Amino acid sequence: MNMENNKNNYCVIMAGGIGSRFWPYSREEKPKQFLDFFGTGRSLLQMTVDRFRPIVPIENMLIVTNVAYKDIILEQIPDMQESQILCEPARRNTAPCIAYATAHIHARGAHNAKIVVAASDHLILEEEKFRQTILKAFEFVGSHPAICTLGMSPTRPETGYGYIQRSAFSIEHSDIYPVKEFKEKPNLETAKNYLASGDYLWNSGIFIWSLETIEKAIAAYMPEVAEIFARGEGIIGTQEEGQWIKENFPKCPNISVDYGIMEKADNVFVLPSSFGWSDLGTWGSLYELSEKDEQGNVSLHSKAHFYEAEGNIVVLEKGKTAIVQGVSDMIIAEESGALLICKKAEEQRIKDFVNLLNT
Repeated sequence: MNMENNKNNYCVIMAGGIGSRFWPYSREEKPKQFLDFFGTGRSLLQMTVDRFRPIVPIENMLIVTNVAYKDIILEQIPDMQESQILCEPARRNTAPCIAYATAHIHARGAHNAKIVVAASDHLILEEEKFRQTILKAFEFVGSHPAICTLGMSPTRPETGYGYIQRSAFSIEHSDIYPVKEFKEKPNLETAKNYLASGDYLWNSGIFIWSLETIEKAIAAYMPEVAEIFARGEGIIGTQEEGQWIKENFPKCPNISVDYGIMEKADNVFVLPSSFGWSDLGTWGSLYELSEKDEQGNVSLHSKAHFYEAEGNIVVLEKGKTAIVQGVSDMIIAEESGALLICKKAEEQRIKDFVNLLNT
């Protein structure tokens, strides 16, 4: 692929999460995006950067993260410059994160930029298909003042994802559809109805737009945030950027891009996609993706012997062995002296357990 044709392609990777739902394997000091989940020798962040390399020049990639993770990123992505790592001094959700990256791209003078925004911890199995989908979206936003998101064709009535309802008709003989509505995570009955209707897609949280389109959207729907970054013009992109961000970024409201822009804008489109995607957000999603024995048990990074046990996932430190008897559908995870034993069905409570530990 000719990289000369890609010089206006930019990628913003959001890597600031603390991954508490994967405790104790993922800890605040080294969250899941920096871990090698599948024993491939590459962390989720490294896999994300590798995935974009053929279509976005490395110098056009930005990683937005918490200031605490800057050194890990420089270590894991050695051909990335320090100036490409945008450090948030406080957690403010995805909208301010995207506004910061947008201001940084603007400061580079990349006024024809087409930008893809993606999380650092998603798993994508069919990478070439993924790249072709992104290129199609780039082409669309390059010729339309549109916000584009990728909607995953659902394969099951999933209650852990938000959904996108697409319009009945695509635009201009393409397979890109206007978005009718964004839907919160549904209950099982609603998820079954969504799947049966054929109009609903999983919300992947992958967005594609031009610099001009996202700047207009931030100004229209998040004027408070636009105003803060407007004051940074002439400072962002210089040596003074870090100090300015430290002082001003915490003034941004804590708001997601979904609430801040996507649900308000009238120029949002969805490209139905299928390339083996998972947001790898829970132990359950990791279990679904992993190889299982005849009793449906999963063992990662370690040896586990199962007796009268089924549907369990065991993740121990490398070289350790477990014997698991008489339990079903459990998460058994150990890392750095901490052990979790929890029902898979109750895993949404792990965050609460971790918060109690820290009080």
